[in-house]
Amino acid sequence: MKKIFKRYWPYIKEYKLQYFLVIIGIILTVSATTATAHIMKPLMDEMFIEKKEEMLYLIPFGLIGIYVVKAIGRYIQSVYMQYIGQHIVTRFRELLLSKIISLDMIYLYLNRSGELISRVTNDINRIQYFVANMLPDLFRESLTVLALVSYVIYLNPLLALYSLIVVPLVIYPLIAIAKKLKKYSHRSQNKNADVVTRLTEVFNNSEIIKANATEIYEVNRFSIENWKFFKINMKAVYVGDLVSPVMEIIGASGLAAVIFVGGREVYDGNMSVGEFTAFLTAVGLMFDPVKKVGSIYSKIQDAIAASERIFEVLDTKSRIKDGTVKLQSDISTIEYKNVSLKYEDSYALDDVSIKINSGENIALVGDSGGGKSTFINMLLRFFDPNSGVVYINGMDIKEYENTSLKHHISLVTQRIYIFQDTLAANVAYGCDEINEEKVFEALKLADATKFVNELDDGIYTQMEEFGANLSGGQRQRIAIARAIYKHSSLLLFDEATSALDNESEKRIQEALDSYTKDKITITIAHRLSTIEHADKILVMQKGKIVAWGTHNELLQSSNIYKKLAGELES
Repeated sequence: MKKIFKRYWPYIKEYKLQYFLVIIGIILTVSATTATAHIMKPLMDEMFIEKKEEMLYLIPFGLIGIYVVKAIGRYIQSVYMQYIGQHIVTRFRELLLSKIISLDMIYLYLNRSGELISRVTNDINRIQYFVANMLPDLFRESLTVLALVSYVIYLNPLLALYSLIVVPLVIYPLIAIAKKLKKYSHRSQNKNADVVTRLTEVFNNSEIIKANATEIYEVNRFSIENWKFFKINMKAVYVGDLVSPVMEIIGASGLAAVIFVGGREVYDGNMSVGEFTAFLTAVGLMFDPVKKVGSIYSKIQDAIAASERIFEVLDTKSRIKDGTVKLQSDISTIEYKNVSLKYEDSYALDDVSIKINSGENIALVGDSGGGKSTFINMLLRFFDPNSGVVYINGMDIKEYENTSLKHHISLVTQRIYIFQDTLAANVAYGCDEINEEKVFEALKLADATKFVNELDDGIYTQMEEFGANLSGGQRQRIAIARAIYKHSSLLLFDEATSALDNESEKRIQEALDSYTKDKITITIAHRLSTIEHADKILVMQKGKIVAWGTHNELLQSSNIYKKLAGELES
């Protein structure tokens, strides 16, 4: 716990004023609790036994005053504890998301989206108790115990010894229970991630589920993870809920000893009835905060487990190190020099060397798994080569700041990303201000003007999740328009027109020809018509460039290309 507290300290210390107000509230609450015990003495001795008439008025008003102070203290404490908790949790959500999306693509590929979502939502919510409630609650209840212990020792040291002897008996079972709870909490949070992953898959693949009538199959798969989650949580409940009854039994034993010994003291005339009543009230009030301290300690284990999972992500280092040089000018040259990238036992790229200049239109063709997408991903620094260098404008790509590099690159893939925002915001994605003129120009070049004008709200039509209110071809046009709007000097098209018919593709290609004449265009093709007019075609197999040239040159010199061209044409 000490280690986790040290990790939180830089964040916690920013809330000095709020914690100060929480402490004020705690002091008021503790003072009122101790006063509740103390008022029992005059209540019994002076009001009931001595029958002083003024006490008939003073005691009730005093009691009301005590509970008014206690209520004010509780309110101040509660409000500012919640403020700290909500504020720091909100910050941590942003911090964790910022960290996750800044990590390299390998990390994102290896970790399930459900796992990452669980860390940003479920784990973050669990730490709220740690940062907002644990410290103030632990301080308040400990201070309450200390104040009441001091009071009972003041009233009768011998009787206090009998009442407090049970406290050490609480510690051992509490530690044993806490260890178990931490283990179950880790398992519970991991299993929660499995549940979220199953839900994410179901909602992201709803079309294929409906098409195959596999609703029951998917519910059954979800049910397995769901009930495993239930069983782990119940194990934590079985163990965690032992704290309260164990402490109550021990507390009742101590209270019984107090009644026996205290009763004997009253019979022998060593204590007044009022003193004994005040003592008994103080002891009764003391066992409640002691029990709460035990409960807090057990709950902390859940927060510690969540914190460990969160800081595990925050401590993860990206494999892709950001450069320091800002890419100011347009990308005019790209060079791969003996570039290799290995996945496990096979090469995605194997000793690739090629130079591309501004204005060139490069097409990549080859069998699936040949390295075409990896070739493109290298330029986006999704991966860095194991050996060799990728040069941009004559400088190692690793030297550039990633943000400035990607400002000059536009990517369109066969997997279309549409965000829940207006159509215009999707075209001008990432821009704070939308230039309508540029949006319309981009839509025109992407052959999208006609269908956009037919929408009820035109470019301000709200897009549904995944762009469900558009057809596949329309979504693809929006993606192409997004790339054009960015006005990058390097355009990467990964089967970007796969959802378009031949006529639409031809119109877009004609429009792009003049637009891209001063840019570098690299296209992964699925149709012969997309590549036959390319300045250079690279034929890739097993990570290698096995042939290159124009369409006509390759038909003459490469049997592999002839075969691929025949497949693309058909």
